[in-house]
Amino acid sequence: MKTVNHWIGGKTVEGASGTYGQVTDPATGAVTTRVAFASAEEVDAAVAAAKSAYETWGGSSLAARTSVLFAYRALLDAHREEIARLITAEHGKVHSDALGEVARGLEIVELACGITTQLKGELSTQVSSRVDVASIRQPLGVVAGITPFNFPAMVPMWMFPLAIACGNTFVLKPSEKDPSAAILLAELAAEAGLPDGVLNVVNGDRTAVDRLLVHPDVAAVSFVGSTPIARHIHTTATAHGKRVQALGGAKNHMLVLPDADLDAAADAAVSAAYGSAGERCMAISAVVAVGAAGDELVAKIRERAEKIKIGPGDDPASEMGPLITKAHRDKVASYVQGAAAQGAEVVLDGTGFTVEGYEDGHWIGLSLLDKVPTDADAYRDEIFGPVLCVLRADTYEEGVALINASPWGNGTAVFTRDGGAARRFQLEVEAGMVGVNVPIPVPVGYHSFGGWKDSLFGAHHIYGNDGVHFYTRGKVVTTRWPEAPISASGAGSDGGVDLGFPSHR
Repeated sequence: MKTVNHWIGGKTVEGASGTYGQVTDPATGAVTTRVAFASAEEVDAAVAAAKSAYETWGGSSLAARTSVLFAYRALLDAHREEIARLITAEHGKVHSDALGEVARGLEIVELACGITTQLKGELSTQVSSRVDVASIRQPLGVVAGITPFNFPAMVPMWMFPLAIACGNTFVLKPSEKDPSAAILLAELAAEAGLPDGVLNVVNGDRTAVDRLLVHPDVAAVSFVGSTPIARHIHTTATAHGKRVQALGGAKNHMLVLPDADLDAAADAAVSAAYGSAGERCMAISAVVAVGAAGDELVAKIRERAEKIKIGPGDDPASEMGPLITKAHRDKVASYVQGAAAQGAEVVLDGTGFTVEGYEDGHWIGLSLLDKVPTDADAYRDEIFGPVLCVLRADTYEEGVALINASPWGNGTAVFTRDGGAARRFQLEVEAGMVGVNVPIPVPVGYHSFGGWKDSLFGAHHIYGNDGVHFYTRGKVVTTRWPEAPISASGAGSDGGVDLGFPSHR
């Protein structure tokens, strides 16, 4: 059986804790891989390797860093099929979706390649007589990333390329459910010329996470995952003096107004709710249909959902794959099975779905729930599966109020032909990312990704300008040089001692 170990100091390091986890093929249910779980001591070794590497990397030139990143970008492009196959084998998403994940990760690598413009400082000359003031940004040191199972390549690439481009060194703790892509990313970085210890990968469970949160040599922690864990990470790491960006869960709403193109809205709802089997923090999991739009929209969504081809991720005919684990599949199914008793109308029930020849896979079909009460579990919880809830509202104002009452504020969308309504929505809705006739408004790499309310803990969004600011800290340098010629003794002076407050004149 394949074993996934750690990557520390530029080489594979076998797990020493004696504890291993299991990785399954979601399409078959078979255990294919065991993954070493790091002890606190093994995490310490990774941090020590990163700290040692920072002594050189932190002071390296921008040209040296970006030359490695350009080489890395080329290698990732050449190996994108291999990375995608690993994602499909361990996560289960279809190959085309896995390739899309790699492409979105590459956007941030490309942003990191152009980091020179992002790290430019500012200079003000002659703020006072012969005084100049410069603002510069410098790296933090050793930083860590803790990433989720749903995007095992993309989310790590949202973090470490920018961090190392800024001059930091990095310790990555990927999901133990699908760790192979992260190891390959590290191996390719070494092949691109990244010095040993700049990027390290430790696999494991809470033991590894909690050690990173309190380690005195870790300056900052990035996290993407569920809200309860994001809150724990933020609370624990900040209590130990660390900078934290912790992105939590979501219940993303799509408001459909009566004037919307309902065919376009139905297409968008199906794609955004059921793509990647709903295992996206940016999935649309709640559609709010306003007024007369509801019945026709639900009928159109059902018509499209019933045609989606579900099967193994490596089958080119498959449009949706299985869920990551059997336990997760069963949890998702429970929301559908209990929906009717809590007042929802079950339009589609996918809980009995299976694939012939793959009966032990983690399969679930597409489910559609209509007229869902706001106190139903299927609406209140982040399901993270192919379950779409439709809620009804009589007016635009009622729909926006419903969305804003949610404890989450990750992403949202409005579908309408009315520019005035769309403008109101983008200003009035309480969410960090807004789409107008765009169902999954994930920002491009040079803008930042992040939500509001319980979807984000910390002041910084991820990647883009916020990402650069998160992985650097500002310094202001005030300089004064004498105008008088330097004397023969090598000393220059332009005045005596003045104990008064400095004047800016």
